[in-house]
Amino acid sequence: MIRLYEYWRSSASYRLRIALYLKGAEFETVQVNIAPGQDEQFSDAFRSTNPQMRVPAIEVDGHVVGQSMAILEWIDETLPGPSLLPEDALLRLEARAFADTIACDVHPLNNLSVLKMLRTEFGADDAAVKAWYHDWIRRGFDALELVAAKRNASGFLFGATPTLAEIALVPQIYNAQRFEMDLSPYPALMAVNAHCLAQAAFKAAMPVNPAG
Repeated sequence: MIRLYEYWRSSASYRLRIALYLKGAEFETVQVNIAPGQDEQFSDAFRSTNPQMRVPAIEVDGHVVGQSMAILEWIDETLPGPSLLPEDALLRLEARAFADTIACDVHPLNNLSVLKMLRTEFGADDAAVKAWYHDWIRRGFDALELVAAKRNASGFLFGATPTLAEIALVPQIYNAQRFEMDLSPYPALMAVNAHCLAQAAFKAAMPVNPAG
């Protein structure tokens, strides 16, 4: 059994739910409430599980490992089901580069620990934090829109099935919408997002607050 330590609104956790549902995998989730003021990721109990004190983390056969992109590679390498990368080597490179633009360049600068430091150490108010958030998404999406526009913007990006690219993109768009960002400059990305959200695995993975 795969156990996923996650927070329902974490975009990195969202990536893993999408991948696991695409693979048709059975898994259980353990919610770790990382919301400000709850901070369960810093508890002694969770620190003993994942010393990095972040979600997501995955437990398999008693081994717990963090880092969503590494876990995605493991999911693709070990679980049956459709591949999360294209067959063509160049397209695999492009899909990985697309996903890493989000996972390495955009998302880390907008996670909770960074936003908290902006507020507590640099005195940023909500408007400044939102401007920071939007700026880093814009930098990434400006480039990714050009990639998507050259491909089939009404379907998946790198073939007939979703890859790491869509798995990274959909949660980032969800986050951008949560922070009230105008996404009208990105019609190709939004078309890919809409196509993905019509698929059963993406629907099943959508963030739902387990507390109701």
